[in-house]
Amino acid sequence: MTPSRQWLPRSITCLRGYTLNDLSHDLIAGLTVGLIALPLAMAFAIASGVPPQVGLYTAVIAGFIISAFGGSRTQIGGPTGAFVIIVSGIVIKFGMPGLALVGIMAGLLLLIMGLTGLGSAVKYIPRPVTIGFTNGIALLIASTQIKDFLGLTTPSVPSDFLSRIELLAHHLTTARPETIAVGLASLAIILCLPYLTRRIPGAIVALVLLTAVSAAFHLHLETIGTKFGGIPRGLPHIALPNFHGVHVLTLLPSAFTVAMLAAVESLLSAVVADGMSGDHHDSNMELIAQGIANIISPMFGGMPATGAVARTATNIRSGAHTPIAGIVHAATLLLILLFAAPLASYVPLATLAAVLFVVAYNMGEWREIATIFHLSKTDIAVWFTTFSLTVFADLTVAVGVGMSLAALLYIYRVEPVTTEYLRDGQAHILQDKEIPANVTILRIHGPFLFGTTEKLAEATRDLNQLGDIVILRLRNMTALDATGVHAFEQFNTRLHITGRTLLLCGARDQPSHIIDHSDFLKHVGPENVLPNVQAALVRARELQGNFEGLAPDLALELAKQPI
Repeated sequence: MTPSRQWLPRSITCLRGYTLNDLSHDLIAGLTVGLIALPLAMAFAIASGVPPQVGLYTAVIAGFIISAFGGSRTQIGGPTGAFVIIVSGIVIKFGMPGLALVGIMAGLLLLIMGLTGLGSAVKYIPRPVTIGFTNGIALLIASTQIKDFLGLTTPSVPSDFLSRIELLAHHLTTARPETIAVGLASLAIILCLPYLTRRIPGAIVALVLLTAVSAAFHLHLETIGTKFGGIPRGLPHIALPNFHGVHVLTLLPSAFTVAMLAAVESLLSAVVADGMSGDHHDSNMELIAQGIANIISPMFGGMPATGAVARTATNIRSGAHTPIAGIVHAATLLLILLFAAPLASYVPLATLAAVLFVVAYNMGEWREIATIFHLSKTDIAVWFTTFSLTVFADLTVAVGVGMSLAALLYIYRVEPVTTEYLRDGQAHILQDKEIPANVTILRIHGPFLFGTTEKLAEATRDLNQLGDIVILRLRNMTALDATGVHAFEQFNTRLHITGRTLLLCGARDQPSHIIDHSDFLKHVGPENVLPNVQAALVRARELQGNFEGLAPDLALELAKQPI
C-alpha cells in the first residue's frame, strides 16, 4: 500500500471505477443483511439487559461508521454476542452511564491500537484462550434465554451462572405452553429454512410469521411491547453520556476487555471476509474505524460494537462488492426505525430467544474443543481454565488469567540444549543442504494464526516466482490454528492448479497435532508432510525422479528421522 493511501478507508479507495453494476449488487446485499441484522440487534440488546432499541441504534450508528471508515470492503459492524455478558454485568452495576463510559474508553483504546500498530498484538492471543472464552460466552448467552424461550415466571434472574440455572430449574413449572410452541416454531423455521432456500433469512421469516400469528390469535405471551413498551421512532438526539470520573479506574479493566474482544472479533471477521472475497483488508484502518464507532455509538445511546462474522459472510454471499453495502445495511435499519418501529411491539420474546440460541450455538466454535483435546495437556489446561472462569466467574478475569497462564506455561516449555537436541536438529538446518533449482523453500516464523495468515498469500502472490515443488519449512512455527490450516489448504489449491506440489516439513508438537487431525492432511497427502527439511528434499527428488545416486536405504532413513 502506497503512503498516500495508507490511512484511507476502503469506502474511498473502492469508489475508483465504481459502476452501476457494483451499486446494484451493494443495494441487494445491504438490504438483505440489514433485514438479518434487525432481529439480531434487538436480541443482543435484550440479552445484555438493555432495551431493544439500544441494539438498533448501535447497528445503525456503528454499522455506518465501520463500513464508511474501515479497512475492509465487506465488513459489517454492529452489536455481537461477544459483548452480551460483559455488557449485562456493567449495566447491573453501573447502569447505562457506566456502559457509555466503557464504550468510549474501549473506543479510545482501539484508536490507539490502530494508530500505533499495537493492534497486531491481538494476533498472538493463544488459541486455547480465545476458544475458552468463546465457548463460555456462548453457554452464558444460551442460559440467559431459557426464561423467555419457556415463558417462565420468575423473580429477578441472577447474573451468575449457577444461581441462574438453579432459579430457572426451580420455576420450570411456570412454563407457558403457548410460549414454548412459539419458541419451538421459531427455532424450526430458523434451522430448517436454509435447507429449502438460502435467499430468505430464516430469522426474518420466523420474526415476521410468528409476530403475525401471535398478534392475530392474541396469544398470551411476552412481547417487546409488554416488557419494554415498544421501540421509539428514529434515533435519539446526540448527547454526551452523564458519568462520574471516579468510575474511570473501576471500569478500565472492563473497557480493556471490550477493546480486546472488539479487536479480535473484527480482525477475525475481516480475515474471513478476505478468504471469501479474495480481498486484503487494512488492519490498522479497521481498528481505527472500530474505535470511532465505539466512541460515537454511546452518544446515541448505543452499546459496544465490532465486526460481525456471520453478517459479514452473509453480506458477501449476497453479492456485496464494496463498503457501500454496509452503509445500505445501516440505512435499512434506520428506515425501519423511522417508519416501522411501532410494529416491533408485537415481536415475541420467545422468537428472539430462539434467534439467540442459534447464535450461541454458531459462535461457540464447539468443534474446536475436539482440536484442543488433541493438543498438549498444558493447552487443555489453558482452555479449561479460561472456559471455567468465563462461565463461573467473570469474563475480564477469565481473559486475564488465561493469558497469564498461557504465558507461564510457555516459559515452562523452555528446554535445555542437549546433545540429542543438536543431533536431531541437524536434519532441519538449511546451510549444508543442496537445494535443486526447481525447488522453493518458504519458512514460517512464529505463530501462524488468524491475524497472520494473510502474510502467506502476500509472499506468494506471484506463483511464477516459485519452483515446481514448494517446501514450507515449519520448524520455527510456534502455533497453528484452524484459520492457519485453511490458509495452507488455499495455498495448496493454488499450487495444484498451476501444476506445482506442496511439501510441509519440520512441524513442532502443536502444529503437527493440528495438521494430523485435520482434513488438510488428506488435502495435501500424508506422504507430503515430512519430519524435517532433509526428508523433504529427498521427497522432492523422489517426485522429480532424480535421486542421482542417492541410495534408497538412505532416502528411507532420512524420511523416517524424527523431529
